[in-house]
Amino acid sequence: MNYMLLRIIIIVFAVYWSISGFAQSDIRSFVNVTTHYSVIPNLTYQRAGGIDLKLDVYRPTDVDGLNSTLMYIHGGGWTNGSKEGSSLTFLPYLETGWTVVNVAYRLADQAHAPAAVEDVRCALRWIYRNAERYGFDRKNIVVTGNSAGGHLALAAGMLTSQVGMERQCPGDRMRSTWNIGPTNTEKLEVAAIVNWYGITDVSDLLNTGPGASGNFTEAWIGSSPNRSAIAARVSPVNHIRQDLPPIISIHGDEDSIVPYSQGIKLHEALNRAGLPNELITIEGGGHGGFSPSQMTDIYAAIYRFLDEHGVGN
Repeated sequence: MNYMLLRIIIIVFAVYWSISGFAQSDIRSFVNVTTHYSVIPNLTYQRAGGIDLKLDVYRPTDVDGLNSTLMYIHGGGWTNGSKEGSSLTFLPYLETGWTVVNVAYRLADQAHAPAAVEDVRCALRWIYRNAERYGFDRKNIVVTGNSAGGHLALAAGMLTSQVGMERQCPGDRMRSTWNIGPTNTEKLEVAAIVNWYGITDVSDLLNTGPGASGNFTEAWIGSSPNRSAIAARVSPVNHIRQDLPPIISIHGDEDSIVPYSQGIKLHEALNRAGLPNELITIEGGGHGGFSPSQMTDIYAAIYRFLDEHGVGN
């Protein structure tokens, strides 16, 4: 157990309780998280470009067998952020007993696109490969993330092996030990995607100049001659197909970083295809930073959406 990490979580909760007046039932619920979870930090799921890519596994100690599993991907415009800096974001899932896999990936100064997409697809493959060992329920994997993490969550859950983003994943070079790939029958898929104000059409954000997400996009895509093709290839709106998992998106209609139109574009494309999805619009909402009451309503909607589609605990 990572006692230092759990100690930090307890301290954060204590401060939060002192300023927000939590009820005793809420306190008991959060303390239950800190005392009934083990943390396995910094497991290497992939080595790429000379970098060991890591993830953390949060496991409930009172659950035997397979458990609903959340794959969380941090944001930061593909240029910054870390899994450690975002570890409190998925606490609502820990409070309800999920197993959580917190994933790091290569940022723009380490590798341009599509490296981050390759990484999260390999992380998802790692979850599949290690399902029995850590109790991941392959039939109940939900992928989520915020901002650039929302984009990567969509990419992880929407792309197929045929797109070719998994060629460097561990196991591909030893197919006798790995049975997921374009020549095999088992699919690498998730049960649902929860997209928090993620980029859905990367091409729209190219060449937009300073401000919004344009500068982050330029840094991530780079300046190769085929940059437009790369942007199109990593855009979730270009990967609509009939067997997609249910997708729920949360987006503020006054988001100055990732335009609200990005959420609308994916929502309308999924609707045209007749696919299960929902767009939760936060009126007056920016790029995250939603109020406690808004967050309560958002999570209630997420849990309802997942329950309606038979996903989760």
